[in-house]
Amino acid sequence: MNASKQAAVGAFVLGGIVLALAAIVLFGNFALFNPSIRAAIVFQNSIAGLSIGAPVTFRGVRVGAVESIGIEFDPKTSVAYIPVTVRLEPGHALVTHTPSDTNVDLPALINRGLRAELNVQSFVTGQSQIDLDFDPTSAPVLHPDIASLPEIPTRQSTLQKAQEQLSQLPLRDLADNATATLQSLRGLAEKLDKDLPPLVESLTATSNRSSQTVDTTNQAIRDLQARLDSTLGSIGQLASSGDQQLNQRGAELHTLLDASNQTMVQVRDLMGDVRGLTSNRAASRANLESTLRDLAAAAASLRGFANDVEHNPQLLLTGRRP
Repeated sequence: MNASKQAAVGAFVLGGIVLALAAIVLFGNFALFNPSIRAAIVFQNSIAGLSIGAPVTFRGVRVGAVESIGIEFDPKTSVAYIPVTVRLEPGHALVTHTPSDTNVDLPALINRGLRAELNVQSFVTGQSQIDLDFDPTSAPVLHPDIASLPEIPTRQSTLQKAQEQLSQLPLRDLADNATATLQSLRGLAEKLDKDLPPLVESLTATSNRSSQTVDTTNQAIRDLQARLDSTLGSIGQLASSGDQQLNQRGAELHTLLDASNQTMVQVRDLMGDVRGLTSNRAASRANLESTLRDLAAAAASLRGFANDVEHNPQLLLTGRRP
């Protein structure tokens, strides 16, 4: 019985040891069937949020984890460096053309532009992770005195570039300008509070007067339009009356013109007769001249008689004595 019990206990212990080793191999950091690669990444700036066990990804695919974090201080340059050791697991991604080849030439990948950058894993928890990607345009900066393992050069992340650009901004000048702008706006607001109500009242009064002026103008235009309509009607009536009068007087004007023509003919004949009477050879002209001489002699006698009567009015009663 004792021997059987001891055998059972031994088998139980041996099975536990086997299960423990299997758990360590499967779930631990040991990679017996798929060897991992250790590399170093040296940071100079803050790595806040990065901790041991943080993921190492390649374009979103996890390829490893952070193994250790240290601090190296260079007394010559008074610069502190933060070397981070990472463990890469090539089995998580095929990096060669042949699926059976799982060997990864890390120095060759670094020469082709493999770079590491620190990014925020979660803005809620503040945890960070290391992202790997190819960037041949980024010049490699290595630290052989600090890292004994193959070193993956670093590059600035988008967030770090944004922080650097923000740090270079003249925040003090911007704050002073913003303060001065706010003060100017406050003064403008106070001035508007004082000046705007009278201006609004003036605009309201001006608008009312403008409305009254527009109404008056519209009424005047309507009155003028009515007068123009009446005037145009009168002018139309006058034109119609003129046409009627011209039509009525047309016959009379024609008769008048005919009478005028006859009168001109008679005047022309009379002028001919007068011209005949006044001719030097006409007998009627001699008779006319004789008559005129007689009339002149009679007039002279009357003038002499008038002078005598003027001197002696009694001549009218007694007459002249021989």
